[in-house]
Amino acid sequence: MYKSKRFSYTYEDWDEGGKDAKTMVEDILKDSELSDLDEIVIGCWGECWDDNDGAQEIIDGIVANKEKFSHIKSLFIGDMDYEDCEVSWIIQGNYSKLWAAMPQLEKLVIKGSTDLELGEIQHSRLQHLEIICGGLPSDVIQSVQKAKLPSLQTLVLYIGVEEYGFNGDISTIQNFLAKSDFPKLSYLGITDSEIQNEITEAVLNCKYIDQLEVLDLSMGSLTDQGGQMLLEQIPKHSNIKSLDLEYHYMSDEMMDKLKNLLGVAVNVEDQQEAEEYGGEVYYYPMLTE
Repeated sequence: MYKSKRFSYTYEDWDEGGKDAKTMVEDILKDSELSDLDEIVIGCWGECWDDNDGAQEIIDGIVANKEKFSHIKSLFIGDMDYEDCEVSWIIQGNYSKLWAAMPQLEKLVIKGSTDLELGEIQHSRLQHLEIICGGLPSDVIQSVQKAKLPSLQTLVLYIGVEEYGFNGDISTIQNFLAKSDFPKLSYLGITDSEIQNEITEAVLNCKYIDQLEVLDLSMGSLTDQGGQMLLEQIPKHSNIKSLDLEYHYMSDEMMDKLKNLLGVAVNVEDQQEAEEYGGEVYYYPMLTE
């Protein structure tokens, strides 16, 4: 376990106290516990939805003071709920220089995809990469696709919806799965999508399927169609020990069948019901706005 500390501003801090992304880095550097930490979690840094107060100052501040962060193994930028800032409003930044500045980093979690750029990803020690958002742009997916991450074990991507940033389709996911190269990947999460059935099929037919221990298809529009694919294919892959399908649209019958898969821990909690408007049926992912 990492020794962790969360840094976050209240409304009063930034509205009356003049706190912002720039002062966030200054406050972290002045913290007496910094040298003993393994993990830094950064929550609300001010008006996170303002183009002038995005995460770039934080990223740049870490890069500029890289020697002061050289012991940090885990970094989370954007840990906030809707009361602080809706995920689709969070202004992120360009992480291109972070990879070289933090060669010791083992885990990176980013929340928010607006103005998010990853650049050319090359990192020998990163084991966990997670991007939480309501819509993941194709250029970000392509950056991860081209990434050189030989130690990557856990990858979680929230795909989201077009309205909040996802401008691809199932071929985007298929290309990603076919062209990326993560030899040590054991946990794959392609989640939070309104095309979760199609994603399920793509993942079950991808090159990683025989090396995964955990398959995470949670938080999306998974129905009995996707559930049936899993029911038929998962028994063929004894390497898979855990199947996370939390938040889904499957029937009680399909849930029961999946829970009875031998040798697999299956999470089918948080069953949803489709909504109907004007004769159309809608299946919403968990996280969008």
